[in-house]
Amino acid sequence: MRLIFALMLALSLPAFAQHDHHAGHIAATKDAPLTEGQVKKIDAKAGEIVIQHGQLDSIGMPPMTMAFGVADKSWLGKLKVGDKIRFAAEMKGGNAIVSRYEMAK
Repeated sequence: MRLIFALMLALSLPAFAQHDHHAGHIAATKDAPLTEGQVKKIDAKAGEIVIQHGQLDSIGMPPMTMAFGVADKSWLGKLKVGDKIRFAAEMKGGNAIVSRYEMAK
C-alpha cells in the first residue's frame, strides 16, 4: 500500500509544478523591442560592455547601468564609450547578453 501511495505521489508531482516563468529567465526573441542605451565602458578582455539603459522588458530589468556580454565580440571594436545605441538583450546561462544593436539616430 505504501508503495502504491509513493508511486501515485511521485507521478502526480509534475502536475503541480509551477510553469510560470520570471521574465529574467526567458530569452529574448529576435523581435524583442530595442531599448535605448549609452555605452559607459568597454572591456574587450572580459568580452563585456557596460551600458546605461532604460527598461528591458525582454529580460525583466529596470533602468540601470550594468555589464553585458555580447553575442559577437567584434562589436566591442566597433563601439566606443559615449555611443548611444538601441539594443536587445537576452539571458544566456544566467548572463545578460546584447543579442543585437544599432546606433541610435
